Amino acid sequence: MLSSNQRKFILQLNKKKYRLANKLFVAEGKKVVNELINSDWRFKNIFSTEKNFHLDSKLLTLEEMKKISNFKTPSHVLGIFILPDSQQIISEDITIGVDGISDPGNLGTIIRLCDWFGLSELICSKNTVDCFNSKVIQASMGSIARINCHYVDDLGGALSAMEKPIYGATLKGESIYSSILPNRASYVFGSESHGISKLLLSQLEGELSIPMFREGDNKAESLNVANASAIFLSELFRDLKEND
Repeated sequence: MLSSNQRKFILQLNKKKYRLANKLFVAEGKKVVNELINSDWRFKNIFSTEKNFHLDSKLLTLEEMKKISNFKTPSHVLGIFILPDSQQIISEDITIGVDGISDPGNLGTIIRLCDWFGLSELICSKNTVDCFNSKVIQASMGSIARINCHYVDDLGGALSAMEKPIYGATLKGESIYSSILPNRASYVFGSESHGISKLLLSQLEGELSIPMFREGDNKAESLNVANASAIFLSELFRDLKEND
């Protein structure tokens, strides 16, 4: 059984300042925790409602798990992992940047997409939600284990330093279906509410968009940023495959 102080400590890790102060983060869900363990991420504690989940796991009841979970429906496994050391940006041929993404589910999905398409890093503006937020971790479905998320004060400056063109996803850009997408470039996706910041817009080589095919006034206002990222990456890597 967990003490009240142990429960309080685990719940405090919901907040970024406590994650940074203690160099720990929480991951929930059997698949996510297994992904992190199998990727040799160091952990402090593993809690499970299953007796034989892991050699070092501590058995809890479902009621106890509810008291430390970040979700209304708790997972059967919760792990407290050690935050990884920061790493240098390696600047792959294709770099994805995110500017002011605030929704944890969207960021987690974008991390998962980067993993799917074989990328190793994601460059994030400082006002993007923390990648070690438990909801981001869950939405990434373990892909956080393979994607380095770099948080930078000046996203435009960090991308410019890579000495390759920067393209932004906007509503007014050229259609991705009629554009040649460079196979060495950075592609930026902006906040769900405000899009790409004005300063970063001024640093773009060009703007690209996913055209809407519905006509008339009664139509969708915009695409979810994670959905837009998926469409962009699919089209980008289709072009790369065709140009091999």
